[in-house]
Amino acid sequence: MASWDIQPQGVQGQLKVVGTHAEDLGKVLNTLLSDIQEVAQAAGTAVPGTSAMTPMRGPMTPAGKPLGPVAPELLPHKATGPVAAALVEYVTKRKPRMKAMADRCQAAVLGAAKATNEYVQGDLEAAKNAQNAAHTVRLDALKDFGGKKK
Repeated sequence: MASWDIQPQGVQGQLKVVGTHAEDLGKVLNTLLSDIQEVAQAAGTAVPGTSAMTPMRGPMTPAGKPLGPVAPELLPHKATGPVAAALVEYVTKRKPRMKAMADRCQAAVLGAAKATNEYVQGDLEAAKNAQNAAHTVRLDALKDFGGKKK
C-alpha cells in the first residue's frame, strides 16, 4: 500500500512563499503595463516635430495660421504614432500570456491547498474508521470471553 508523507504545515508555508512571489509577479506585470502606457504617450505621433506633450508648431501663413497637415487642436491627446501602435500591438498579443501566468499561479496554489485539505480529511476519516473498527472488534471479543455459558 502506498504511503504519503505530507506535512500540512510545510505545504502551508510553501504556499505562503509562492503566494508572495505571485503577488510580486502581479506587481511587476502591472508596473510593466503602466510603463508601456507612459512610453506610448511620450513617444509622440507620426507627424514630424510633434509629440503627445507639445502640439505641432510648423510654418505659419502670413495670417498667422498653421501651414501644415495637422492643426494643433486636431492632435490627439494620446500618442498614436508608430511606436505607440507597436506597443499596443505588443501588449494586445502578450495579454493572454500574462493572464495565463496569473491564472496558473492561482490554480497551482488553490489546487495544492485543496489537495492538502483533502489529504488531512482523508487522514481524519481513516483514523475515525480505525477507532470504530478497533472498538467493534473489542466488543465482539469481549461478548463471549469469560462469561457463563447457558
